[in-house]
Amino acid sequence: MMNVTLNNGVEMPILGFGVFQVENDRTQQAVEAALAAGYGSIDTAAAYGNEEAVGAAIKASGIPREELFVTTKLWIQDAPAEENTVRAFEESLGKLGLDHVDFT
Repeated sequence: MMNVTLNNGVEMPILGFGVFQVENDRTQQAVEAALAAGYGSIDTAAAYGNEEAVGAAIKASGIPREELFVTTKLWIQDAPAEENTVRAFEESLGKLGLDHVDFT
C-alpha cells in the first residue's frame, strides 16, 4: 500500500474506505471486504452510528492495528467543552475496540 505524507508529517495510506451512509447491518461486512481488498485506511464518525461494526471488522480482519490508519469524528455538540470531548472520544474508542485512532 502506498502512503502519502501529510503537511503535518503524518503518513497515511493513499487508499481509504469511508462508512458514511453504510447501513449499520452491512458495515462490518463492507469494512471486512475493504480491508481484504487492500484498503489501509478506515474512516467513521460517531454520528454514523456504526463505530462498533467498524471495530468488529477490524478485529475480525486479523490485521495488526499498527498496519491500519483509523479515523473517527465526534459529534459537533461534544466539541466545545473539554470534558464532553474527552468523554465522547473515550466512548468512540470503546465502540471501536481500539486504544487509539489516527490523526490527520
